[in-house]
Amino acid sequence: MPKLGTVTPILRIFDIAKAREFYVGFLGFDVRWEHRFDDNAPLYMAVGRDGYVLHLSEHHGDGAPGIAVRIKVEDIAALHRELIGKKYRFARPGLEETPWKTREISVSDPFGNRLHFHEESAG
Repeated sequence: MPKLGTVTPILRIFDIAKAREFYVGFLGFDVRWEHRFDDNAPLYMAVGRDGYVLHLSEHHGDGAPGIAVRIKVEDIAALHRELIGKKYRFARPGLEETPWKTREISVSDPFGNRLHFHEESAG
């Protein structure tokens, strides 16, 4: 039987500087690679952190603003302290205990995409 591999979400972006500020500066991802067909073409790039990769695209038709992505985290309290400590002017996310037994941090990027970092609650 075939085995499925990793899922790589493609998130639509509209401003490269804001995307870098949010994904690299705030969330701590690093730029893995960038691609343009020419100097005036839209940017398509990969950002990653701890083995998790997102693709960010300026291309029309690559993703729609407003999607949600769930990212499993080990030690979500440490991630919360890291994010709050950055004092990012556009987001100060909380750490929520959910009725479905997870602890979650939810943030929206500058383009309306939502990232939900989650960890199974103890007990």
